[in-house]
Amino acid sequence: MSFASTWADLAPVGRADDGGYRRFAWTAEDHTLREWFAGEASSRGLDLVTDRAGNQWAWWGDPDETPGIVTGSHLDSVPGGGAFDGPLGVVSAFLALDALRERGVTPTRPLGIANFVDEEGARFGVACAGSRLITGVLDADRARGLRDADGVSMADALRAAGRDPEDLGPDDGALRRIASFVELHVEQGRGLVHSGNAVGVGRMIWPHGRWRVELRGEANHAGTTPLADRRDPMLDLAAFIAHVRNAAAEAGALATVGKLRVDPNGVNAIPSQVTAWLDVRAESESAVHAVLAALAGYAPAQESWTPVTVLDADLADTVVDALGGSPRLSTGAGHDAGILAAAGIPTAMLFVRNPSGISHAPAEDADEADCLAGVDALAATLERLLA
Repeated sequence: MSFASTWADLAPVGRADDGGYRRFAWTAEDHTLREWFAGEASSRGLDLVTDRAGNQWAWWGDPDETPGIVTGSHLDSVPGGGAFDGPLGVVSAFLALDALRERGVTPTRPLGIANFVDEEGARFGVACAGSRLITGVLDADRARGLRDADGVSMADALRAAGRDPEDLGPDDGALRRIASFVELHVEQGRGLVHSGNAVGVGRMIWPHGRWRVELRGEANHAGTTPLADRRDPMLDLAAFIAHVRNAAAEAGALATVGKLRVDPNGVNAIPSQVTAWLDVRAESESAVHAVLAALAGYAPAQESWTPVTVLDADLADTVVDALGGSPRLSTGAGHDAGILAAAGIPTAMLFVRNPSGISHAPAEDADEADCLAGVDALAATLERLLA
């Protein structure tokens, strides 16, 4: 199958008129994406397995006899996300397997392709939920109780999707099948644009986390309450956002307030409460902690945390050697690869050049020639590891 035809099958799913995507976990769009994955596996004669969190695994060979080399990524998106973040890694995985078969490669161990569920955490607020659940980083009871913007719990969303929420939990069996993991991903910056390379190799993932801040006020009428008598949490929000920006600049970190909930959210009502979600990332954990220390007065409640993740150096050397040399990149974006690496699984990442340098937005991009170079790089890496 060609890259263009395989990519075209995915392109319409969850796409809005502005070109952005809305592919949230356990929705109709997610169901369509999971069916697509199952179809791609079936057409290649691969064995499809679903773990306790709902992550999908397509296997060439039996990983219960010998742990396998796994590649893949995710198919869900952020609100208004780009086309390439996640799906590029899954499509490239299937095409790399095709390339290996066309070359007559007979693997000495199984090859697996993964589709991790709810990597972005766009619906329930915890990123990499699928990999966090099977590694035990995300407690199953907590996961079942997470709620989306409409108040639907993850447990209820799973039931609506035909899954039993009681299945959630660590899955040692799924992890034992993975000897090493290689994730291909579109670059979410301009490192490769500046270096002039189509493909790069991951070196480390910055520490990052999400926190929730509650700003309480007093609900009242917008047209009858004097300014001096108001307790308006929107003013506190404005001050908080400015404080976040200053704290991040001083610490040399990146910090974002990108999600809000306003109660009661009426045009003519002074809010009673504003909930703001804070995302903080930096090259060092000390810089992240410095931002949080500066914001301690707002009592941020941690919702997720991923420490600095240094990807497997030996595996990265194997990747670079298979490619005949390639730049090594650090990334401030979180990935399922980072969760698996923290669980002790040797992990590597490949990045494909993004000419726009924009991600999590419709302008996210990758030229087809670079995508094909990524498939070739992934196939070369897998061939080396499978031998």
